[in-house]
Amino acid sequence: MKEPLSRRSFFISAASAASAARVFGANDRVRLGIIGAYNRGRYLMKEANKCPNIDWVAVCDAWDERKDAAAELTGKTVAKYGEYRPLLDRKDIDGVIVATWDNTHAKITIDACHAGKDVYVEKPMTSRPEQGPKMVRAVRETNRVVQVGVQRRSSTLYREAKRQALDSGKLGPVHLVRTRWNNNPGYRYKPPANMQEKPAGLDWNACLGDLPKIPWDPWRYFNHFSYIELCSGMTGGLFVHFVDVAIWYLGLTKPTRVVSLGGIYEYKDGRDAPDNVSLIAEYPQNVIVTFEASITDKVLPEDLKLTFVGEGGRLEMYNPARFIPAGQKDAPAITAAQGESHMQNWINCIRSRKEPNARVEDGHWGAVVCHMANIAWMEKRAVTWNSEWDI
Repeated sequence: MKEPLSRRSFFISAASAASAARVFGANDRVRLGIIGAYNRGRYLMKEANKCPNIDWVAVCDAWDERKDAAAELTGKTVAKYGEYRPLLDRKDIDGVIVATWDNTHAKITIDACHAGKDVYVEKPMTSRPEQGPKMVRAVRETNRVVQVGVQRRSSTLYREAKRQALDSGKLGPVHLVRTRWNNNPGYRYKPPANMQEKPAGLDWNACLGDLPKIPWDPWRYFNHFSYIELCSGMTGGLFVHFVDVAIWYLGLTKPTRVVSLGGIYEYKDGRDAPDNVSLIAEYPQNVIVTFEASITDKVLPEDLKLTFVGEGGRLEMYNPARFIPAGQKDAPAITAAQGESHMQNWINCIRSRKEPNARVEDGHWGAVVCHMANIAWMEKRAVTWNSEWDI
């Protein structure tokens, strides 16, 4: 149940957030920290390094080896933490990148907002449906700039496709969005032989967050994408990108129901996320969004597809992006010049205090349908919308 927010506590929180917001001059540098510094985190650090006038202050990771490697990307001596709270306590940090496992995104982001930090949080921004309203509430109360890492929202190609096909009215009403992502390679890693014993500089309990504490498991550590409660499986890892585009393009919010089929057919490796999945999400706007994914498809290259089927034609967003009017077989590719990156959009919004391209509300609608699909698969039932997930 949602906790009531009194008028007095709302204005106290808003006033506190406003007073904590730094006013930037033309040449002031945005001071950054990162929490979660492995592959995705280091990629995002490199993206931030492309942005002018940023300055790294601190890095944080549960494993010493990874935070040391991340510190090298800053090009300077920075503070290094194994636990994120001391990083948030610093007054010389404006924004933090949260690239931990999905199960800790919500808590760290909420804590960061209340510490007066703006946040770039990786997708999906939550690991359970009930976390979304709490995150939205925290962002609204503290007036922070929170960007969710669904980077297609900042793509000039996706914006141009939306303009040409949807905003123009040419595509017409859309009733089916078909998505597919097979043979994604990022879901199985063999742990190094020397990892059977937990390294002294690795905080396993920090990785688990608020989940039940279990003994060190190297397979689970290196294959967290294979576990729904840790990283949401292929829905949160892949489908979230596609369904976010559908939500953005079509103005979708709450699905009425979600069904999902699939199984663990090939990789009997202890996982609890399916290695093959097929789902359907139904929306009240007379739209269904489908998703098919397999990590047992080993044919290269990866098989990606995102298609909007409208009464006026078909919008295809891969190989190449193109709008094909009804009654035609083909059409020219849609092209667009490269523009502002998703990271740059966040940095710019830290300065301007404007809303970023992927707001926390957008992140909730994209994440919650992924979680509904996982629940549907695990419980073998259709999952309908729960009003406690409203925002």
